[in-house]
Amino acid sequence: MKYIDLFFVGGVVMWPILLCSFAAVAVIVEKYISLRKAAIDPNQLLTRVRASLSHNDILGAVNACSEVPAPISTIMKHGLLRYNDGPAAVRKAIETAGKEEVFRLEKGLGLLANIAAVAPMLGFLGTVTGMIAAFQVIQNAGGNVNPGMLAGGIWEAMLTTAFGLIVGIPALGYYNYFVLRVTRFVFEIETKSEEFMDLIELDLHPRRSAPESVPPVREMPPATRDQNRRLFADDTEIFEPKKD
Repeated sequence: MKYIDLFFVGGVVMWPILLCSFAAVAVIVEKYISLRKAAIDPNQLLTRVRASLSHNDILGAVNACSEVPAPISTIMKHGLLRYNDGPAAVRKAIETAGKEEVFRLEKGLGLLANIAAVAPMLGFLGTVTGMIAAFQVIQNAGGNVNPGMLAGGIWEAMLTTAFGLIVGIPALGYYNYFVLRVTRFVFEIETKSEEFMDLIELDLHPRRSAPESVPPVREMPPATRDQNRRLFADDTEIFEPKKD
């Protein structure tokens, strides 16, 4: 039998399973494309931004971030746009942009997790309805049944379970894979945002109060040591009582 024939044999529960499969494919394709675009080398971008800031070229740093369509570049761009407002405004801007970018990275993962859980449950529901149909045949026939009479209900029971697992297992696998990649991106965003913030604070405050230098300890010249030794010797003779 063809797959289309198996689909119709599975009964009405096959339709929500089919919708789950379409939704899972859409989410998987969208997350794969978005996460692939986000996979850049943030060190190169940070180097370009550092070089622009070293020449007081804020516009050049903003353009460098605009050329890279990635979450970390968007966060840095929002911070650079508030450069003239001071470090506090820059930090607030990158924190707000960071939350938005993390939300975009995690978008769709909840739906994919629900599909991974719901599709097998729909398959089990089809199993239950198929077995109910089989027992109805037995009841209507008064117990005088043959395997051919029960085949329809058993077909429905087995097919819905199989199709539910076929949809649920890949959805669960891709969900775990995407969660791992998103977690890695979030960690990268946090670390590079802190490095970027340190760079901004250093650029806005290039001259910081340096600690007072302690003068080096120099060894006393030999002539001075001899004079002090004679002075201490004379003082000792003055304060010590004379012996008879």
